Amino acid sequence: MPKLRPVIGHEGVLEQLSQDLEADNIVHAYLFSGPGHLGKVVAALWFVEQMLCEGKNDEEKQQVRSQIERLTHPDFLMLDQLWIEDVCEDWDVIAQTSNIAQKHRSKKPAAKTDIISIDDVRILQERLHETGVGKRRCCLIRSIERMQDAAANAFLKILEEPPPGLVFLLTTQSLSRLLPTIVSRSRVLHFHPLPKKDLLPLVSDLSDDDAQFLLHIAQGAPGIIQNLKEDSDLLLSHKQIHGQAQSFWHALTLRQQLDLLKPLHTRGEEADLFLLHLALSLREEGSDLQKTKAISRLLKDFQTNAHRQLLTQRFAMEVLQ
Repeated sequence: MPKLRPVIGHEGVLEQLSQDLEADNIVHAYLFSGPGHLGKVVAALWFVEQMLCEGKNDEEKQQVRSQIERLTHPDFLMLDQLWIEDVCEDWDVIAQTSNIAQKHRSKKPAAKTDIISIDDVRILQERLHETGVGKRRCCLIRSIERMQDAAANAFLKILEEPPPGLVFLLTTQSLSRLLPTIVSRSRVLHFHPLPKKDLLPLVSDLSDDDAQFLLHIAQGAPGIIQNLKEDSDLLLSHKQIHGQAQSFWHALTLRQQLDLLKPLHTRGEEADLFLLHLALSLREEGSDLQKTKAISRLLKDFQTNAHRQLLTQRFAMEVLQ
């Protein structure tokens, strides 16, 4: 379920949102843009809370907060986790972050990706025209770049003529993948990696070694620190992968390097994680122009459909030269 956490950093964004609320100058769409794990959804939920709690006493505010977190508030809609065949089929899990009906995604042909389809937008549109109980209704959609072209065009029509009192909170990791007209019809709020001083309170209860490790791999993203603190198994996995990445840069033979690069042969979360730690561990080694160029080329090549095993072999040979 969505957690109403304090927003870490991003004071400028919070100030702008607070000013809009105080001046009763709420626009119909806010677009929270920036890399993952910086706190875009956390900030959007904070703004939802401010809008839906406006004018209420302390007891009423507590009830609203509880309803937002349980996704039961009649004036709050959220579309986050999607039903995906063989990937996420547990309706209870989906209901923790999405309260938009998704049964249509399980019908044949079943949805196999994280793409937001035009059918998803149509179901959402039906919910948007329901009667609310307050001054405003809020709709939070995570990673709007997931919308396919037809869905984005259908959503644009809603943005052009939104129901009265409706406020969209949209997040994206890639403005360039959105329709320019969607961007132009939204108030864009930019999120950037946070300085170390803003993250220190998150690791104050950890050992020095764990604190330094989390600050290093988080790269200014508070969400990464919070996720790893809450999941000790995931933290251990990161440490192991980081150790393997360090071993790659110190490997003396091509065979040793190729064995360590096996996680990169298949697209997926494991490969992405290993690439992250390869880059981070290279920074620890200091400036090496040849190795930096090699890993940059590998990252670029992985965006193509070229054979991944051959790409990793070429990368290893470039590093050994």
